Amino acid sequence: MTEAPKTVDTVIAARWVAPVEPPRTVLENHVLVIDDGRIMEVLPAETAETRYTARRRVDLDHHILTPGLVNLHTHAAMTLLRGLADDRALMDWLQNHIWPVETRLVSPEFVHDGTLLACAEMLRGGITCFNDMYFFPEAAARAALAAGMRAALGMIVIEFRSPYANDATDYLNKGLALRDSLKSEPLLSFCLAPHAPFSVTDASLERVATYAGELDLPVHIHLHETADEIRESIARHGLRPLQRLQGMGMLGLRLIAVHAVHLTQEEISLLADHACHVAHCPSSNLKLASGIAPIPAIRARGVNVGLGTDGAASNNRLDLFSEMRLAALLAKGAGGDPTLLPAHEVLEMATLNSARALGLDQHIGSLVPGKRADIAAVDLSAPELSPCYDPVSHLAYAAGREHVSHVWVNGELLVENGSLTQIDSREIAAKARRWKDRIIS
Repeated sequence: MTEAPKTVDTVIAARWVAPVEPPRTVLENHVLVIDDGRIMEVLPAETAETRYTARRRVDLDHHILTPGLVNLHTHAAMTLLRGLADDRALMDWLQNHIWPVETRLVSPEFVHDGTLLACAEMLRGGITCFNDMYFFPEAAARAALAAGMRAALGMIVIEFRSPYANDATDYLNKGLALRDSLKSEPLLSFCLAPHAPFSVTDASLERVATYAGELDLPVHIHLHETADEIRESIARHGLRPLQRLQGMGMLGLRLIAVHAVHLTQEEISLLADHACHVAHCPSSNLKLASGIAPIPAIRARGVNVGLGTDGAASNNRLDLFSEMRLAALLAKGAGGDPTLLPAHEVLEMATLNSARALGLDQHIGSLVPGKRADIAAVDLSAPELSPCYDPVSHLAYAAGREHVSHVWVNGELLVENGSLTQIDSREIAAKARRWKDRIIS
């Protein structure tokens, strides 16, 4: 007797599937079978017809399915500061423009509205998870959950007073209390997020290291972003920033080094020996004239490298398609080798590698059975994407976030035919305009 087809939540049939695992694989005319928020099976379309009946079937005849993109570094609420103070050096930008506005206006409402605006932008660009570092992370959590999006919340630590906290101890205590209250929420995870070595004292960094070891949490920190940062560290501490962190035992604590632009060969080896991760933010690095990170050399030593957008105030797009293309082109141009960072590798950086840095690679980052159904569909039928010889090449070099048609997180459809299903785009855009009026006043 023939076994009756099993009823499942969703079947997605697509022209191509780039599962990321195994590497460099593209499946043609396959389907993803999803039930209870997980990928049950990835199999040829004709085989699926006899095995499964879906409550919802989605046919994407001209599309490629990829894992949902993972934004390894951002300050989501800073979407409300997009374009506020462009074309300035980093410390001038921070000290004279960004920090004064934040001191005056940052609040739970600001963070919630800015993060929800960021979620809308990221989801429409195929990003299903973001690693955040900002004030009032509880407000960012509310926004991410309202959007249905996955978020790694940074428990920020910095020495100066803000509307959120009085000092580094207050920041840390509030972050840990938030983690305790939300750690059972399946869409949320947490990082300890000391802002940067130049803005956090040794005593505070030592406390971060202690909690990171005890709680097994990643440490998310800006590191070796500019040459000035390194010169200042040598003048104040007699050490380069990475050496300073090494002396406090922080390098073996699932460290995510954001930017990592100015590294010696010895420092690259140090990151590799301690299994650290790098969040590569090529657009922000160029816009702030921080430099070009030596990503091929970092990857050659086996360091895991993911991709981040940084915040919209220093990029000004939360767009991992732009970051994939720019990362590949910078590596080739700076290295004088067109074979560096091919398309499949930059896709892996934007998905599985970023998930691995967050400790989430057992759950997201590739389209394999058992993982959560975080998926993006990219429509490759447009004239500017025709003809298509290699769909993964198109993802890296030709397609953009405007070609993302569908996005699922945990099996929930959050973008359908380019439109958000859970966020009111007009409402959040109106809120952004009201925040602009308050900022410029």
